[in-house]
Amino acid sequence: MKNMSVSRRYARALLILGKENDQVDLYGNELDRFSQMIARESEFRQVIANPLYGAERRKMILTQVLEKMNLSMVINSFLQLLFDKRRLSFIDSINEFYQRLADEYKGIARAGLISATDLSSDAVDQIRSALSKMTGKQIIIDFEQDPGLIGGVVAKIGDLVLDGSIKTQLLSMKESIKRGESI
Repeated sequence: MKNMSVSRRYARALLILGKENDQVDLYGNELDRFSQMIARESEFRQVIANPLYGAERRKMILTQVLEKMNLSMVINSFLQLLFDKRRLSFIDSINEFYQRLADEYKGIARAGLISATDLSSDAVDQIRSALSKMTGKQIIIDFEQDPGLIGGVVAKIGDLVLDGSIKTQLLSMKESIKRGESI
């Protein structure tokens, strides 16, 4: 739980800097790039985290990697601060919180869309448009196919779940029949 509040605090601080410098997107892209790199490069991640190498040597390695990544001065300083405060291990959750906060700031909502079958781009656009009208935000859809739904779609935006799947309708009918209700 502490990790989440720490990650949220660092993400929020970086977003404030991004707003002040009009660099919300740049900082988000660079933070995401570093987060993905550290996830991919397990050897680098292990060296940076291993206290046997000594803090000075690990920071020197981090500095060299950051120079090669050609990141902005703010992100470079931010990542070094995370290292100094022993918070670099939180980079994934900091990145996740930052991306969510940045989306919120830009009026974007991410929706998960699950369908039993592949949907046409027109159908996805219609769903995106309906969700956009409902939330008042620009919608980015992450599409997933799940034949287990039998038919229909399930859309998730944050805590809101709109379930129009045949599977859920059948389960609902089954429960109604068990209770002796007429359908």
